[in-house]
Amino acid sequence: MTDFKEIILTHKLSALFSKASFGIEKESQRITDDGTIANTNHPIIFGNRSFHPYIQTDFAESQPELITPPMQSIEETHEWLMAIHDVVLRSLPEDEYLLPCSIPPIMPASEEIKVAKLDSADDVAYREYLVSVYGNKKQMVSGIHFNFELDPALIKELHQLSGAAGTLKAFQSDVYLKMAHNFIRHQWIMTYLMGGSISADSSYFEKETQHDLPLDRYTRSIRSSKYGYVNKADVHVSFESIDAYVQDIEKMVTTGKLIAEKEFYSTVRFRGANKARDLLTNGIAYLEFRLFDLNPFAEFGMHKEDMYFIHYFLLYLLWIEQDASEEEMKIGKEMNYSTALENPLQPSAFQAEGLSILKGMLQMLEAIGAEEKISAIVKEKIEAFHNPEKTVAGQMVKALDAAEDKAVWAASLAKQYKEAAWKRPYALRGFEDMELSTQILLFDAIQKGLKVNMLDRYDQFISLTYKNHREYVKNGNMTAKDSYIGPLIMENKVVTKKILAENGFAVPDSGEYHSVAAALRDYPIFAGKGIVVKPKSTNYGLGISIFKDGASFENYEKAIHMAFEEDEDVLVEDYLSGTEYRFFVVGNETKAVLLRVPANVVGDGSRTIRQLVEEKNKDSLRGKNHRTPLALIGTGELEKLTIQGQGYTFDSIPPVGTTVRLRDNSNISTGGDSIDFTDQMDDSYKQLAVQMAASLGVAVCGVDIIIPDHSVPAAKVEPNYGVIEANFNPAMLIHIYPYQGKSRRLTMEILRLLFPEMQLEEE
Repeated sequence: MTDFKEIILTHKLSALFSKASFGIEKESQRITDDGTIANTNHPIIFGNRSFHPYIQTDFAESQPELITPPMQSIEETHEWLMAIHDVVLRSLPEDEYLLPCSIPPIMPASEEIKVAKLDSADDVAYREYLVSVYGNKKQMVSGIHFNFELDPALIKELHQLSGAAGTLKAFQSDVYLKMAHNFIRHQWIMTYLMGGSISADSSYFEKETQHDLPLDRYTRSIRSSKYGYVNKADVHVSFESIDAYVQDIEKMVTTGKLIAEKEFYSTVRFRGANKARDLLTNGIAYLEFRLFDLNPFAEFGMHKEDMYFIHYFLLYLLWIEQDASEEEMKIGKEMNYSTALENPLQPSAFQAEGLSILKGMLQMLEAIGAEEKISAIVKEKIEAFHNPEKTVAGQMVKALDAAEDKAVWAASLAKQYKEAAWKRPYALRGFEDMELSTQILLFDAIQKGLKVNMLDRYDQFISLTYKNHREYVKNGNMTAKDSYIGPLIMENKVVTKKILAENGFAVPDSGEYHSVAAALRDYPIFAGKGIVVKPKSTNYGLGISIFKDGASFENYEKAIHMAFEEDEDVLVEDYLSGTEYRFFVVGNETKAVLLRVPANVVGDGSRTIRQLVEEKNKDSLRGKNHRTPLALIGTGELEKLTIQGQGYTFDSIPPVGTTVRLRDNSNISTGGDSIDFTDQMDDSYKQLAVQMAASLGVAVCGVDIIIPDHSVPAAKVEPNYGVIEANFNPAMLIHIYPYQGKSRRLTMEILRLLFPEMQLEEE
């Protein structure tokens, strides 16, 4: 076989050598409070398993399988694993959790184990067959499959530089064959370091005919041992070449030793073809490594550091000259079985070989200039070879010896991990750098089985796909359902008001100014009357000043200057008395109505306004940059002006129960409180909001309306309202997580708008 190490170093391919694609398939059992297996059906909230790309079931109805999409870095793979866990854990019933262990501590009786209720009768029948041959207890064991693909550009370079005869596809298969050969030979190292199925109750072994069962002692990994899910002894499949592999697999099926090709179990599987014979023409596209137990100390089943270790361990299998022979692979399997049944607190019988491999990895990492963090991870694994108690199995033994009961211990971890998923219910771990509305939309899309593609993560640009139907979404609710001109209309408040007025809607009178001097000259027109000063084009309440009882020239001048800091043009319009409400329109329906209360504090008779603001800002729902449902209350110039109008300074101590406004505008983004008002609002105003959106030609918008009395219906003669503005890309978070009132899951409404054929039901 080609000396890949020499080619990589000579031709400076180290960076390309380190690139790869990864995917994780993680099985778990759903459990109840006491650690027993849940007997409920797969949650219908996840939609249909026939197409779901992220949440499937494995053997049992109680056994969800979490699947990350293929990603080009360990970091992204781990982020997706976190996100899918958040979706699953927050979607499960309140009293259900994900078991963090590979083997259930309380194995249910055989008659209590339900095979997954899949749509395909053939898939169900196949699972029933497995029960008859292997028993259903072994099918209840969970693990992690690690999918790995080298960068195709690396394969191409190695093919050209090696001068290898044959096609690129054949060369690629040879590369993966070498990696598979060496993995089978050295897989025991993974079992030693990461094995985590250290015990099982006696019912697990009910179909075993062998003696010396590990009933009263701990092991490193029952799942990876000869007592794990393995084929019968008369099943033999060669990994020497693709030809031999295909020939043996087909022979096993023809002779009835396997009912189907997929029944063949190995710790490494060739991927890239539905049938083994197709490998002869398609070649091996990537490898699937199926050896790994769940790590109960890893919140998501496997630590990110271990993912990095596996990545570079696999690269090392290609780096070394060795290409394990058929005989060496047999030795490797036996070493793995032996390692799996060792006492977790005793040194490995093959410690010297393990240390040699890991030290060779360190040399490879130095040669390719790998990050120091990778070397540090390998050094930790070397330390674990010297100190077995630092392996996953060793840690489990110590934890279980300190625990009163294995089931209680496992359930405690499961509850801890679910609690962590709920810590910030408005966020999606793995994607917390994105704005919150997009995070919530991603949560809903993953939950319902829409395929997500991050087109530009930093610009909040994604695509969603259901079967052959694809939609593009930016910032949570900007979609192709709106034309390009719609947001431009709403961005320009003058144009918005003119269009609404032309369509017969009530709008306040206003003046438009292009310079500070012009606006100041017209002060006498507005003196003594309620006015609103705001930039012509703005969102989030920036640069808006409200004077309900009129403004002094000094305050008017300050407001004009602040508005011009946000835009080149400024509006001064009549102040409308009444209460401002935000109407969220999706399609032809108002889906939510919100009462937004301006930023405020309530006096306690002892603290200053500044101290009260500081206290209210400690609320975990408040934060900056739209990363929380509520925004921090400011103490800037606008707030100073607002409290001065009420006779206060920031050092004033308001009386007990007195509400002090820090803003007159009610935007949540400037510290306001959100109160759901959907059910209380008269339907006539909801219909008006839909009509206004239609007149602007938009499918999704937020309409701000001033209404003196929400219980009195709107009428043409007595409108009883005034439209302040319409907003493109309106905030959804404030409706989903209101300060007070019912949550309105507007992200689901966006998905219903985009994918009506999915018939997404109300939760």
